[in-house]
Amino acid sequence: MSKNSVGRDLVLTCFGESHGLCIGAVIDGCPAGLPLTPRDIQTELNKRNPGFTFLSTTRREEDQVEILSGVFNGFTTGAPICLIVKNQDVEPEAYEKIKCKPRPGHADYTAYIKYGGFNDYRGGGQFSGRITVSYVMAGAIAKKLLNMINVEVLAHTVQIGKVKVTKNVSFIDIQKNVYKNAVRCAVPESAALMEKEILKVSEEKDSVGGIIEGIAINVPAGLGEPLFDSLDSEIAKLMFNIPAVKGVEFGVGFKAASLRGSENNDAYTVKEGKIFSLTNNAGGILGGISTGMPIILRVAFKPTSSIFKKQKTVDLTKMEETEIEVMGRHDPCIVPRAVPVVESCLALVIADHAIRAGIIPHVLRVKN
Repeated sequence: MSKNSVGRDLVLTCFGESHGLCIGAVIDGCPAGLPLTPRDIQTELNKRNPGFTFLSTTRREEDQVEILSGVFNGFTTGAPICLIVKNQDVEPEAYEKIKCKPRPGHADYTAYIKYGGFNDYRGGGQFSGRITVSYVMAGAIAKKLLNMINVEVLAHTVQIGKVKVTKNVSFIDIQKNVYKNAVRCAVPESAALMEKEILKVSEEKDSVGGIIEGIAINVPAGLGEPLFDSLDSEIAKLMFNIPAVKGVEFGVGFKAASLRGSENNDAYTVKEGKIFSLTNNAGGILGGISTGMPIILRVAFKPTSSIFKKQKTVDLTKMEETEIEVMGRHDPCIVPRAVPVVESCLALVIADHAIRAGIIPHVLRVKN
């Protein structure tokens, strides 16, 4: 399988660069008979754009999706689905002066070494956050597939910088509030503080990171293919392919290291003929297999690497130390834009495993 592809039965292949012609996705293995329109994809893409505010980059991309193949008369055909979004507001000249000066925190240096200097350095090329447009387009299809088996996937911001959500948040709160504010937080009071935190670091020509929580409900028990295609490992793998992700934890995560077994174990009970656990410290996955409880994970994002402060770097042509001032247009915090990306990645893996398990068939309906 290509190194730019992920999934086994539902396969996503990504292509495009930040300042190239387009960002694209090829989704292979989508069952035939799924109703699909550009609007279905566009609705999810619009979530990735937090609006033109002081909290986001001044780059203005409408991200209008085009479906090139795999859909006929409003239904998927079973053939590969090719989706593209054209890059319109590009400024490649902003990177000409610094193309030999790797930006701290970015993949400029590692890509230069890996590809012998032939990599596209404009805005990071394929290593830019723009590539997540592909994830969201594919995620829109995965969400529609999961909707057929009553699985719902959501995400929300739980921390930006030092501002944390401290109250318990219900699934209804997430459904109701997340896309009503620019930081994608389910708690309005916390959202206001997060916005202030981003504004503060932006005024100081700096950036800030944060944490996103992803949740999937009604996931059937038994999904996952141990040992090495286990559900949590495949979810984590895709999450780590979101630019700027530095950590992933499930359930209580690292807190489990300080608990006793009697505190961490999820005891079982029977309710209406079905087995549930009284707690969900495991985050809905045990032994790499879904338990039937909600899948809960948190994803940590580092601060945006592009900042407007002078930083130390090297000149790759002269092999000497120098300084760099990164210009261009950048989000002071990428967390709000990443919330639908986390949703999409979680949906993609679950949908792939649901197809593997036969819970989602390869043909969804028979045409009369």
